Amino acid sequence: MEKEIKRSCIDCGVINCSKQNKSYPAFCLTTENLDEEILEESLKLYEDEENHRVMIQAANVEAEYYGIMTRVEETAEFAARMGFHKLGIATCVGLINESRILTSILRRKGFEVFGVACKAGAVDKTRVGIDEFCKKAGVNMCNPIHQAKRLNAEKTELNIVMGLCVGHDSLFNKYSEALVTTLVVKDRVLGHNPAAALYNANSYYHRLLED
Repeated sequence: MEKEIKRSCIDCGVINCSKQNKSYPAFCLTTENLDEEILEESLKLYEDEENHRVMIQAANVEAEYYGIMTRVEETAEFAARMGFHKLGIATCVGLINESRILTSILRRKGFEVFGVACKAGAVDKTRVGIDEFCKKAGVNMCNPIHQAKRLNAEKTELNIVMGLCVGHDSLFNKYSEALVTTLVVKDRVLGHNPAAALYNANSYYHRLLED
């Protein structure tokens, strides 16, 4: 028996909540399945001073530079408008060159930048219970919690993720005290462009749709 699917926004083909030029589907989270309590709770949180500043400045950057600025430029512009001075970079060692270029760009724009690589501290993987087998991908562990705590100690105001592994990025976000934004998402196969697998899911990467 086919498992019943609880429909949500990812099953929507009209996106009327954005343009409001079509009809909402029966399962819509804006109409029939709207949880007003969660919506109001969310809106209330934008009254928090930091949340409010983030939303206002993010909206301003989007509106003023839509389709004009690259993500690198948007990140710098957002940080400047937020009044941030010290930025942190949590980088994969495999993207250290890209992080070095990013640092050069940000420093030219007047920011203080401090970066921590995933292998900093050089801790053997078995120290935290990782299987010996995993050393085929490198002896020392990636240490996203250490990256977050080191940047916390530096009192960075915005941390930028540069290609941390799946799961490692989750732990970094969990322990970072500063706001986090992602500039590069790791995908070793697709040149760090994971969306390419989605664009080609009906052709070159059809295996993604197989059971």
